[in-house]
Amino acid sequence: MEFLASYKGNNNPGEAIIRVKLPNKKKDEIFATADLMLGANHIRVRCYDGITRTGRIKGKIKKRVWIREGDVLIVVPWSFQDEKCDIIYRYTRPQVEWLRKNKYI
Repeated sequence: MEFLASYKGNNNPGEAIIRVKLPNKKKDEIFATADLMLGANHIRVRCYDGITRTGRIKGKIKKRVWIREGDVLIVVPWSFQDEKCDIIYRYTRPQVEWLRKNKYI
């Protein structure tokens, strides 16, 4: 599920259209925050359901996106090990501001 949102930042005199991907509840996707970099494509994440999990960066985004501590992510918990998850998406700063403004996080 994606929303088109207009974002009016301080740096932009006009409006910029940004895409905001939301977690799909049917696929068990949830919001999370990156806490600690563990190395070898693993990150400790604090999920918004209250559980701290070890996240693995999926190969699709491994080379394209740099994830740092404090980033807001979308993760998919593993069905057979609840303390682990896959990281599938990282939000940019304007997207996070839009999510906070619209009370998603």
